[in-house]
Amino acid sequence: MGLVLAVWVLGWWVNARLARLDTRAARLAVPMLFGVTLLILWEMTVRLFGVPGVILPAPSAIGAAFVANGPTLWGDFVQTVVKGALSGYVIGCVAAFAFALLVDRFDFLKRGLLPVGNFMAALPIVGTAPILVMWFGFDWESKAAVVVVMIFFVVLVNTVAGLADTQPMQRDLMRTYGASYWQSLLKLRLPSAMPFVFNGLKIATTLALVGAIVAEFFGSPVQGVGFRISVSVGQLALDMVWAEIVVAALAGSAFYGIIAAIENRVTFWHPSNRG
Repeated sequence: MGLVLAVWVLGWWVNARLARLDTRAARLAVPMLFGVTLLILWEMTVRLFGVPGVILPAPSAIGAAFVANGPTLWGDFVQTVVKGALSGYVIGCVAAFAFALLVDRFDFLKRGLLPVGNFMAALPIVGTAPILVMWFGFDWESKAAVVVVMIFFVVLVNTVAGLADTQPMQRDLMRTYGASYWQSLLKLRLPSAMPFVFNGLKIATTLALVGAIVAEFFGSPVQGVGFRISVSVGQLALDMVWAEIVVAALAGSAFYGIIAAIENRVTFWHPSNRG
């Protein structure tokens, strides 16, 4: 126990010193060092206290399972992330953006569709996923359908809110210049809405991955992150379960990071991206 506490105190002290440095290297080193410290503490705790592997495998055991099952993990990644989550994400985001333009153009849609959207967003995935799996089959198409249902209204609501987030003086100025609806949309309201749009897109990255994985618990071919987790839990192969969790975490982080990087390029003018 004393050794575990010593490692924790040392990691805390080093991180505290690095956090005071306002450099790019320090900003990158702090989370990396924090993560490494947690992994070391995890490994030490499991080994010192003899925690059974069926309860909590050590990081070294998870790493060994990750390396030994590389082809299987890659196949699960392609099935769940690329085919299910990514395809559903693209379909859902494009459809939500198109509907947001219609909702913005026609007020009766805003009054009728958005309340329905709030109702749909409140539906639990464990209730909708089995229905969509029965409708679209057990392959990736049903997982993409679950993702579309989960992210559609999130992106829709954020986009509609962004399109409405312009000041009256700005809209009056566009009318003074004789701008048409589409000119005002393309030159003023759509650029102004980008922070809201990307907020919805970033939230949707997490929902897409969760939706695709959970949907696989209700029916899947013999591949996929959710399928493998379900089977491995039944086999008490917790190291494989954690290896799949690592795959999902890495994919989700990369997915979110890509959208955030695109946001920084598109909304470089926004105050949150300055300094």
